[in-house]
Amino acid sequence: MTMPKHETPEDVQRWFSKAIQRLWPVALGSISLRKSPCIRDNCSACESGIGHSSYALSGYRGDERFSIYVPEELVRDIEKAVENGRLLQELVKEAGLRYVRARKDEKRRHPS
Repeated sequence: MTMPKHETPEDVQRWFSKAIQRLWPVALGSISLRKSPCIRDNCSACESGIGHSSYALSGYRGDERFSIYVPEELVRDIEKAVENGRLLQELVKEAGLRYVRARKDEKRRHPS
């Protein structure tokens, strides 16, 4: 992304608001296919070593780790949400840089 030479904090806010409009759905974490045993006695899939595969979204909520089951028919949507979440993080970093530069530029142009 290229930053304009001079922009105001309001310009940064408008840019950010416009940039995030296309980022839905959004999620942070990672989605993975996991294999785990089930709770049934004498399960042929578990006994053969095949096990049971399922998808999960995992990540952190504050200091706590979470993992939530994702039905197979939702996997593509959740993968898109995770991708959008990563893009959103990058936009937030970019917005921070642009905002600081805009505020510094504003201060230089209008000293107190």
